[in-house]
Amino acid sequence: MNVNIQTVHFDADGKLVEYVNKKMSKLNTFYDRIIKVDVFLKLDNVVHNIKDKIAEIRVHVPKHQFFVKCSSKSFEESFDSAFESLVNQVKKKKEKQIA
Repeated sequence: MNVNIQTVHFDADGKLVEYVNKKMSKLNTFYDRIIKVDVFLKLDNVVHNIKDKIAEIRVHVPKHQFFVKCSSKSFEESFDSAFESLVNQVKKKKEKQIA
């Protein structure tokens, strides 16, 4: 599984990148045929003082893609909620394949 992390409008520190990589490594336990994962971390409303942190995760598997987008006041919180939604999608897809 290849994990690609991209940041938009800012430079991520080492802790955030390590946090994302650690979480994404757990994804293989739910679905073993993952080819590639794209993680986008973005700042929204850059012009204003209030900046929402957006996390987008796109997972590529054979013949299918999963996509999740969440926003909140911190990247960790956005990423965690996006990751949970992604895990639910992956589990549903795997259940449909088994059934």
